[in-house]
Amino acid sequence: MSRQLPLRHGVAASALQLPPGAWATVLDCLYAHFPAISREQWLSRIERGRVLDAAGVPIDARTPYRLGIRIFYYREVSSETPVPFVATVLHADADLVVADKPHFLPVTPAGAYVEETLLARLIRRLGNPHLVPLHRIDRGTAGLVLFSANRTSRSKYQALFRNRQIVKRYEALAPALPQLMFPLTRTSRIETGEPFFRMRETVGAPNAETRIDVIARDGETWRYALYPVSGRKHQLRVHMAALGAPIVNDDFYPVLVDTRTPGSVDDYSRALKLLAQGVDFVDPISGAQRHFESRLTV
Repeated sequence: MSRQLPLRHGVAASALQLPPGAWATVLDCLYAHFPAISREQWLSRIERGRVLDAAGVPIDARTPYRLGIRIFYYREVSSETPVPFVATVLHADADLVVADKPHFLPVTPAGAYVEETLLARLIRRLGNPHLVPLHRIDRGTAGLVLFSANRTSRSKYQALFRNRQIVKRYEALAPALPQLMFPLTRTSRIETGEPFFRMRETVGAPNAETRIDVIARDGETWRYALYPVSGRKHQLRVHMAALGAPIVNDDFYPVLVDTRTPGSVDDYSRALKLLAQGVDFVDPISGAQRHFESRLTV
């Protein structure tokens, strides 16, 4: 994505380097490269100045195709569904923003969500087009998300995650596991499964590690503390399901095979019982010990 072009409703332009092909115009190339978007939709975007060349100048429908040139475009969703929950800003300074994300709100644009994302909302609210998430949590997961607010200090905060110098604590509700001894560590190899949006454990060198403890034993459902050492997609959900305790209201990783698809309508009464509850780290700018906690509950 480009941070030099102006934002539209808090959303930055996406970039595409035109691939090889026998097209006459950029419009022809875009339609072929993104078949899910109709030619009429691309033409409408072009006519409204939402597709630009490398200099930031809007193209027209006759702009000739040339291999390798860089094009910028603003993503749109024809009928984006509003997410009826509000994020809370817990901390904001010149370098760092910490937000408490509600369930069902994506962190960044993806699929059917462009403006209804935590990033776009924070850019609009704080008036800072330079915000960049330092990590991700699933759309279904609630809780803490950290953002870099300053390009000059960004690499220092990114290094905290890359070097595993930040402690992340999650809480989850899941079925009781009285047969296991806690605390325990789940280590496995997690790879993309079938369908593509689900992950799975497989044989091979481990690439995912989670420390798990029990906070409260409440009948058939326990409250767990989860500490991801690594950061694989859906790691906590996969590891809990593999132990025989899928997180409550998890539609992707129950014990039985589910039929839910990414486009299914959200049931706001069945939020995933997973919360990014706390983070601890030494601030790379000030050297101070930082501790943030979500105000939400699992």
